[in-house]
Amino acid sequence: MARSRRAQGARRAGAMVRALCAATALLAPVTARADGNVLRIGIITDMSGPYSEGTGEGSVAAARLAVEDFGPTVLGRRIEIISADHQNKPDIASTIVRNWIDTKGVDVVAEGVNSAVALAVQAVTRERGKIFLISGAGSSDLTGKSCSPTGVHWTHDTYASSNATAKTLVARGKKSWYFLTADYAFGHALERDAARAVETAGGQVLGKVRHPFNNPDFSSFLLQAQGSPAKVIALANAGSDFANAVKQAHEFGLIQSDKTVAALQVTLTDVASLGLEMVQGALFTASFYWDRTPETRAYAERFLALRKAMPTAYQAGVTSALTHYLKAVRAAGTTEAAAVMARMRETPVNDFFAQGGKVRSDGRMVHDMYLMRFKTPSQSRNRWDLYELVATVPGDEAFRPLGEGGCPYVRN
Repeated sequence: MARSRRAQGARRAGAMVRALCAATALLAPVTARADGNVLRIGIITDMSGPYSEGTGEGSVAAARLAVEDFGPTVLGRRIEIISADHQNKPDIASTIVRNWIDTKGVDVVAEGVNSAVALAVQAVTRERGKIFLISGAGSSDLTGKSCSPTGVHWTHDTYASSNATAKTLVARGKKSWYFLTADYAFGHALERDAARAVETAGGQVLGKVRHPFNNPDFSSFLLQAQGSPAKVIALANAGSDFANAVKQAHEFGLIQSDKTVAALQVTLTDVASLGLEMVQGALFTASFYWDRTPETRAYAERFLALRKAMPTAYQAGVTSALTHYLKAVRAAGTTEAAAVMARMRETPVNDFFAQGGKVRSDGRMVHDMYLMRFKTPSQSRNRWDLYELVATVPGDEAFRPLGEGGCPYVRN
């Protein structure tokens, strides 16, 4: 009986604690919304999964560099950065971002690697009227059928990443293609956009196979690709999926065969981990490379001091996008999304990331892309000396034409 009374007392005490916590939670939104002295930036990213090396804490560091460049305040408000791991789950990402906006007073959300996550987050920010600066995610649907009047797709997309690579390979006689595709929003969009580029250039898609996201074993998928008469095996994946597929393609002898393995989306950190022996000579398209200009090198040295690694395109995009956003807030004299978006669209992007970049009405930031080739091991001077520039692709040629994406805000 004594134990029973003690247990009941413990349950009552626990209930009181939970009630107190709930009351505190109810008060928190009021405090956060009432705090007009802080502009909050929320970095939603992959901190622990297959994209974490190329985004993650490095994207948070990239946001800090943007604030360092701009200054600690805007419109008399202190700039604050918060971050969270979305675990590559759209429902978790949506919950986090909704809570940020509703209870923590977040003014702008940035990064959003993983297209399924970014599409979910964009739905929340569109509903809440907040700006979403997308850097890591790639699906071109983010400025197409799923576009947003408050969304800006900054760094790359599946259309631009595949366009120049596919056209160049087809022009070199690599006309028959087989796709090995990550089975989620990003992979589907990358396969679709690359296939369109192949067929437009006069090539043919002979087949495809789709693998699970974050997949450790590609043997069965590579066997199917190996059995195809296609000359090109196109990897429509990214992050650890890309790295694992390349490693196992090397083990299967595909890299050394008469087939060409095409990398449609490349992350600097994945290539550094793989080593050039496995990818040397292959062509791909990049939105940013740290060693391209004096300005990119200067930015990269600052990033290296923080992270002991060179920045990926996604991380560099976070710095560039947030700097442009903060300048627009200052020019507009408000954080109200429509006014800030108007300033972002009317102001060219001229920084270490892009020269003459422009934010279109569908949210696409149009800038030059770069056809690159992986160096050979003998050409590389250090761990991060990985790419050589083959050609610059003007932004209007690299990205999908405005009228072809199906963005309802453009039509209306």
